[in-house]
Amino acid sequence: MNGTPQPYGLLAEVTHKCPLHCVYCSNPLALLDRQDELATEDWLRVIREAVGLGVLQVHFSGGEPLVRGDLETLVAECRRLGLYTNLITSGLGLTESRARSLVSAGLNSAQLSIQGDAAESTNLVAASKRFDKKEDAARIIREAGLPLNMNVVLHRMNLDRLDAIIDVCVAWGAERLELANTQYYGWALRNRDLLLPSRTQLDQAVGVYERRKAELGEHMELLWILPDYYEPYPKPCMGGWAQTALTVAPDGVVYPCPVAAEITTMNFSSVRDHDLAWIWSKSEAFEAFRGTEWMADPCRSCPRKEMDFGGCRCQAFALTGDAARTDPVCMHSPDHSLVQDALVRANQEDAVAGDEVLREKLVYRRPSASTRRG
Repeated sequence: MNGTPQPYGLLAEVTHKCPLHCVYCSNPLALLDRQDELATEDWLRVIREAVGLGVLQVHFSGGEPLVRGDLETLVAECRRLGLYTNLITSGLGLTESRARSLVSAGLNSAQLSIQGDAAESTNLVAASKRFDKKEDAARIIREAGLPLNMNVVLHRMNLDRLDAIIDVCVAWGAERLELANTQYYGWALRNRDLLLPSRTQLDQAVGVYERRKAELGEHMELLWILPDYYEPYPKPCMGGWAQTALTVAPDGVVYPCPVAAEITTMNFSSVRDHDLAWIWSKSEAFEAFRGTEWMADPCRSCPRKEMDFGGCRCQAFALTGDAARTDPVCMHSPDHSLVQDALVRANQEDAVAGDEVLREKLVYRRPSASTRRG
């Protein structure tokens, strides 16, 4: 591979079909139809090629991966090859029998997402009233013998309920909870002015997180994903562009991260045309932002360039239209005002609007047929 870094993780986005319509969904604005998805044999080949690259973990995601009837077949192939497997799920559609069959196939863990601490928050954010099904899914995951990991995306509409959200996850038996402050790509960027919290909200939530982390100790692991709009420097781009992991979309197009499909000025290759090794080591898109040679100032002369790699390429493109720009989150970015202006708006009013007003303003993940690729 001539010094090319070795990936350890594969995110297998097996479908874009999902029963939820989350206003912060990170999937592309143009979603793929079921007819565009890779067939079972294609996915099996992708998994085998991933092993050849050095991948150790496969995370099955979507959309909702449970809609794929061949998920057990894919998991079983991973087990045969010695890979660790994780299911990232909304929990809707998970039954006792499906959980047993996935465990029998070799599934190692599951991550269950929630939108808040009650049915009302699930309905507001995801246009679904099935909070009860999520609680059922948590029980099913535990009873199947899988470690229960949970995830909640935090934003202006639920940060004030963080204590209650943590209580729910404790009560449901979660071993690990990822508190993921919203990242503004795709649908979340469309809804940014309604999702971006105020500084006051965020500071209070950090206090809750630190208190609960200390209280829970080893009982439940709490992880806090930084809200990068409020940070002086950008987050590293997954350890650097095309350094540690890769994502295969439902149609077989391969990306260096889950949201890179939004960079419409780049041509990403597909496993229908090339094997993973070629895409990872030789494709123009994967080579484009590896290392630091591609950087212009202020990144090129910055002492932090080996720490944050110029920030997120997807965020740079989303905000400026140029994936090679310094991430506007960075205080030294010439485009930093784009982030600062959003923060000014977020801090003009601390109160959150009522649910009915929000429903009228929020853009839910309900793409029309004309916006879909394929």
